[in-house]
Amino acid sequence: MEQPPPDTKDWTWTIQLRCPECGLEAGTIDVPGVADRLEAAAVEWVQILTQNPAADRRPSPRIWSPLEYGAHVRDAIELYDARLVMMLIEDTPTFKNWDQDEAAIVGDYARLDPDRVAEEIAGYSATLVARIRALEDSQLDRRGTRSDGAEFTVRTFLQYLLHDIVHHLWDVTGQQAEV
Repeated sequence: MEQPPPDTKDWTWTIQLRCPECGLEAGTIDVPGVADRLEAAAVEWVQILTQNPAADRRPSPRIWSPLEYGAHVRDAIELYDARLVMMLIEDTPTFKNWDQDEAAIVGDYARLDPDRVAEEIAGYSATLVARIRALEDSQLDRRGTRSDGAEFTVRTFLQYLLHDIVHHLWDVTGQQAEV
């Protein structure tokens, strides 16, 4: 199966500016709001994967299917949760690079069971949302660094995550985020 072109964009600007594609202005959303929006986005992902009989079909050969986007979202949620834990227990950790395109190939996203991916999104997001809701104000300025040097606080890291999840909803539905 042909793969979409690799995503080499640096999306960190989305924590400062409104994304013109998906419409989310992540940098204006407080941490409790991130938890609420992430929870709602997970529900949307579950619906997309369980109620769409064509979830495994690509709209064109070089664009992921809803299932492939969903598997990426599942993996991103799990990864971001692990990185959040690192930020909470280590002093300024550096995150290893995650090649999302390689993960899609190795994980064979196109052949996964949509119901299983939906279950995993629901479970991983519930864990992450609970962790976010348990954060104390004193933890929000803890730092972490991506392998490319991009620096985040817990707050901006969570805003960045939210944009990723919401943006992929837009990729699949074409619907901009509600402001």
